[in-house]
Amino acid sequence: MTDTRSPGQPAEPIASPEGRAYTAHGTTAAFFDLDRTLISGSSAFVLGITAARAGMIPKRQLVRDAGAAMRFRLSGASDDTSTGVRDRILGAVRGIAVEDLVALNAEIVPKLMAKLRPEARRLLDQHRHAHRATYIVSASPIELVEPLAIALGMTGGLGTRSEIIDGVYTGELAAPFCYGAGKVAAITALARWDGYELDHCWAYSDSASDLPMLEAVGHPVAVNPDGKLSRVAIERGWPIVEFSRRSKAVVRRASQVVGTAAVGALGFAGGMRYARR
Repeated sequence: MTDTRSPGQPAEPIASPEGRAYTAHGTTAAFFDLDRTLISGSSAFVLGITAARAGMIPKRQLVRDAGAAMRFRLSGASDDTSTGVRDRILGAVRGIAVEDLVALNAEIVPKLMAKLRPEARRLLDQHRHAHRATYIVSASPIELVEPLAIALGMTGGLGTRSEIIDGVYTGELAAPFCYGAGKVAAITALARWDGYELDHCWAYSDSASDLPMLEAVGHPVAVNPDGKLSRVAIERGWPIVEFSRRSKAVVRRASQVVGTAAVGALGFAGGMRYARR
């Protein structure tokens, strides 16, 4: 059935598969990858440091994850490293009580908020002012992603869900890993229940691993893209946004100037400029 609501018009709450009611925020939403998009660096590494200090994971595992985080920072994630990240996330929480992991958020969330890029904050504000819902979509555990999204004033977060039995993590997945095609499954399910039209939605990411999510929406945007994503964005005429690490100025590059409707929707402040590459 076609949704005839105008953008920003609220909808009636509808029941979700989990039995709780959602209130749609109109028909449009913006989906943000977390690491190296909303924040600088790796949220999983911050989680690892905090968990190690709390005695929840061995320090030798933290050393291995430090190397993985450095490789990720320099070159982005690959399909091979994503498998390792998935296994480390699941293995690290195996046997841990949910309440103990959630308690770490008191330390983790402020640290990640401090890593929020100023340009990303302006983007979030622009989407909210346009009455669009905003979501983090990340491979990080949902127990971290959801509280961080709420702390940032976003609508919610989509993350990896681990199986829980009797309040303890089993080390198995409870839903598709929220990475690659798993992100598309997550936003598609959300769109179905909240009434979002993905053709009218935005997605932001730095990595080619998120091409499935970027291709699933009508307004894909590459943020500080890795080499492969940069090439794809240029070929397809997608906007490319660079958050400068030194000047924190927003620089937008594209193979061609995008339409005025897309420009207005992104709504960057005067720090934006266009260039041809």
